[in-house]
Amino acid sequence: MKKTSSQQPNREQLLQMAVNSARAGNKEGARVMLRQVLNEDRRNARAMLWMAKIARTTKERRQWLERVVDIDPDNEQAKVQLKRMSYQTSAQQNRVLLIFGVVVGVLFVLLLVVLVGVFILR
Repeated sequence: MKKTSSQQPNREQLLQMAVNSARAGNKEGARVMLRQVLNEDRRNARAMLWMAKIARTTKERRQWLERVVDIDPDNEQAKVQLKRMSYQTSAQQNRVLLIFGVVVGVLFVLLLVVLVGVFILR
């Protein structure tokens, strides 16, 4: 027997309540409601996108976005966000490599200066 809306919110109402909670900053409350939506409809891309928006970690966010793309390969919002995350990760890795390269270069120059100084002072 289906419950009426006066007894309990339907899935769409629950999803909207979760979105409103997330927007108001109540992420934990939103998570609880979004999980309820996803328990009823495991392929609800909108709920997954909101789970990604309120994810605690980058890893969790990526997992939710990947799930969206798995169930809906044409979901542009999820694909764009995943691309942006990949770009940010690549940019961060490139910065680390650049800093490492600069440090190695400076150390190499210092080593050369020390070696030249040692040979000149002999």
